[in-house]
Amino acid sequence: MNNHIHALDALHGGESTAIQRNRVLRNTYWLLALSMVPTVLGAWLGVATGIVSAVSPGIGMVVFLAGAFGFMFAIEKTKDSALGVPVLLAFTFFMGLMLSRLVGSVLGLANGASLVMTAFAGTGAVFFGMASLSSVIRHDLSAMGKWLFVGAIVLLVAGIANFFMQSSALMMALSVLAIGIFSAFILHDLKRVRDGHETNYISATLGVYLSIYNVFQSLLMLLGLAGGRDE
Repeated sequence: MNNHIHALDALHGGESTAIQRNRVLRNTYWLLALSMVPTVLGAWLGVATGIVSAVSPGIGMVVFLAGAFGFMFAIEKTKDSALGVPVLLAFTFFMGLMLSRLVGSVLGLANGASLVMTAFAGTGAVFFGMASLSSVIRHDLSAMGKWLFVGAIVLLVAGIANFFMQSSALMMALSVLAIGIFSAFILHDLKRVRDGHETNYISATLGVYLSIYNVFQSLLMLLGLAGGRDE
């Protein structure tokens, strides 16, 4: 009799865990979709007003790094409170604003609008591909995290170095690497939610959003450099 009770408890415990994981995953997808609205608004406002382009690239980079890390710290601090979602959405607006310099320069090309749409479609394909993979892979991917983090740090340092070097070849190489690393990050982060390793949907959304942002930015950079050479 006791064995049957323990078996039933284990079954109910497993069901409630599965329900919780699905809820976190569903909330992550909803918040991710919502976060695209302030991002697009920020990018549109930046392009329309030229507010970011008016600032020198050096100051722009300092503002971006300080703002991004400041917001990420604030999101982690507020992720368990009612402020978590508004802070995250404010962050995505800021990130959209910071993206406007690149978007504006690509839109200045003859086929700029189609390049932006291609980068958008490509990012969507990467996201849906990684989301589908995360649902079929049974293996725990947690060990990937530390290697991907090291790769992201190397990219950040190399990107800052290239800001001073201004090498188009290095920029293209870094963009290709970034697409690979952050695509893997999307898979890793979504799998963590599915496996129950990440239980906070705001943290989960932040991780996946940053990866999507970097994939889009890198694709747009590649297309812009290729488009720029074709002009």
